[in-house]
Amino acid sequence: MLAKFEVSPDNAGLENHTLIAKSPLIQEKLAIVNHIAGTDSSILFLGESGTGKNIFAERTHLSSSRSGKPFIRINCAAVSAKLFEHKIFELADGGTIFFDGITEIPLANQTELLRLIQDRAELRILAASVLDIEKQVEKGEFNGDLYHRLNVLPLFIPPLRQRQEDIPELAAFFLAGSMKKTGKHFDGFSDEAMEAMLAYSWPGNVRELKNSVERACLIAKEKLIETDDIFPASFPMAAFGRASAPKDGSRNLKAAENIFRTRFIRKVLEENHWNQTEAARVLGIQRTYLSRLIKELDINNPKE
Repeated sequence: MLAKFEVSPDNAGLENHTLIAKSPLIQEKLAIVNHIAGTDSSILFLGESGTGKNIFAERTHLSSSRSGKPFIRINCAAVSAKLFEHKIFELADGGTIFFDGITEIPLANQTELLRLIQDRAELRILAASVLDIEKQVEKGEFNGDLYHRLNVLPLFIPPLRQRQEDIPELAAFFLAGSMKKTGKHFDGFSDEAMEAMLAYSWPGNVRELKNSVERACLIAKEKLIETDDIFPASFPMAAFGRASAPKDGSRNLKAAENIFRTRFIRKVLEENHWNQTEAARVLGIQRTYLSRLIKELDINNPKE
């Protein structure tokens, strides 16, 4: 095997990679993908590991006129020096090639890759990276011409901590899949478990949430998934703290979501000296939307 790559000549299985998109941030990205899917432009998906860049790449392919053609995903971290001797571009056959972890391709091979891409105008090229490629170019660690060829449309996929509205939806989706695999049945998550999931920052993003739910499904013994199932005793709970119950005793999901939103937004505002423009930029939302949230959640600047 010269390189690790996956070929889906008839796109079997790609449609099973459901994209959960409840939060405004992801809805916005999805709208962009749907709008540009019909073009031939290259897209560079950027974002932390585990955010779902590969799912967006698949969605782009399946929403395009190339959906009946092969989708080839290349794990660039496993690329050998002889990658381009393989007939990958022939296998694509007018479809889409997705270079996952594009910065992992050795610098010495990047010029050859650029040439192959330019010679194959009939292919759609997608790429993804967890690194700031522009900085890699500045440091001479990534080919500048290849970067500009790939960076026709950069699309940043926000981390899970910036789109907490998706956590309940994703958790329920992963639980349903895990129950199907294991043959076990649960009634859902306890209020405490959901509060804990909403309070946690999920540094591993969607992938970490998926793994946590799958593990919980294996070890849980009650009808509801509990906090200790999601975060076993060995898990560093102090790293993120626990969400407190509302003062009025409410235990519903909306109340838990508001707890998290209030704490998270206040923290970002404090870090940016209560500058709403800067805080909105960090949160990845419009300033007007942030102002509305501040009013709705009754978040007050203690210095005022």
